[in-house]
Amino acid sequence: MAISAEYRVRGKHKTSPFECVTDGKSAIRFLRAHADKLGINPNKIIVSGASAGGHVAACTGVIKGFDEADEDLKISSIPNAMILFNPVVDTTEKGYGIAKVGKNRKTEISPSHHVVEGIPPTLIFHGTADQSVPFENVERFTKLMTEMGNTCELIPFEGKGHGFFNGSYFRKRKTDDIFNNTMNLSLEFLKKHNFKVIE
Repeated sequence: MAISAEYRVRGKHKTSPFECVTDGKSAIRFLRAHADKLGINPNKIIVSGASAGGHVAACTGVIKGFDEADEDLKISSIPNAMILFNPVVDTTEKGYGIAKVGKNRKTEISPSHHVVEGIPPTLIFHGTADQSVPFENVERFTKLMTEMGNTCELIPFEGKGHGFFNGSYFRKRKTDDIFNNTMNLSLEFLKKHNFKVIE
């Protein structure tokens, strides 16, 4: 089952990236709390997202705190796996987002600054020519993850920029070759980590 979760954004809700992270965590708790009704396995929740959505997804697996006060915190907001597309993993001067989070809070929701042991298996797709989120950021994040004993696979797409994976549905002039490739690689990753895949 695929579920698309909406999170609050500045343009519509006048919020900051910190609320986005809270909403991502709330979405996972909601799924676990209603797993029986939804017919899903609460221990097989995969998060995925691209760019800012990739940042929110990554934060659910890496960043502690930023929980809604009225939620049952005994229900975990940590996913069981993460599949990230050109994600923001560093919100400092070296990455993207410092203007949005502020210099005084630049590392609070910066995944690269909170890597510890026990983070869920992670797959990252990223273009080496990304001008929005530097490729170096995900290389460094992957290194930090593996050094802590976590599974983190980085699949680079040579010469590709931000949003390279979008197929014809989103970019009419593009083919679906790269999109299909990322989907197939995602399925292989999930099978390798004992997720049931329906093909």
